[in-house]
This record gives sequence, structure tokens and C-alpha cells, in this order.
Amino acid sequence: MATYEDFEKIEFRIARIKEVNDHPNADKLYVLTVDLGDRTKQIVAGIKNHYKKEDIVGRQVILVDNLDPALLRGVESQGMLLAASDENGMALIGPDKEMKLGSIVK
Repeated sequence: MATYEDFEKIEFRIARIKEVNDHPNADKLYVLTVDLGDRTKQIVAGIKNHYKKEDIVGRQVILVDNLDPALLRGVESQGMLLAASDENGMALIGPDKEMKLGSIVK
């Protein structure tokens, strides 16, 4: 079980999806460029079967910002998007109103 102190270590921030590309080595993955206001990051996300590229460009999402980079099928991912899934599909998690990029999610 995770402690409150464990949870406090995770940095959640508001980001905007700026660019979406197909992953060169995986059918279910996108390679996203996200804008955090003061910098951009590359994220690999398994959302391709649930979202069209044009439907998520410009969308604000919640990003786990302080994960160690991970190599996913040969492409570096520098964070993780938050999403929920159930038998009806997947939903990206984001703010319910426009927020300043890089804002901390508490």
C-alpha cells in the first residue's frame, strides 16, 4: 500500500497536447509532444485505439511530470498521461476549465 508520503512525491501538472504521431514500432501507441508552458516533453501513450489524432491535439491533460524517462518499444517517454478505462473505453483526465500550462495539480 502506498503512503501519503509516497503520493506527495508524484508531480502532477497541466499540459497541452501539441502534436500526435504514430509510434514507429507499435500499433496501439502514439508519440505525443506536450507543452508544459516552460518546456515540452515527449510522451508515449497507449491511447491510439481510443482517440483520433485530431481529437486530442490542443487538449489539456494531467501529466505525471517527474517519472524517470522510459524506453517504450524503442521511443523515449518522459512522463505519463492520466486516463481512466472501463468496459466502455478510455477517457483522458484533464481540467474542467482552461488552466495555465504547468500548473500543479493537487
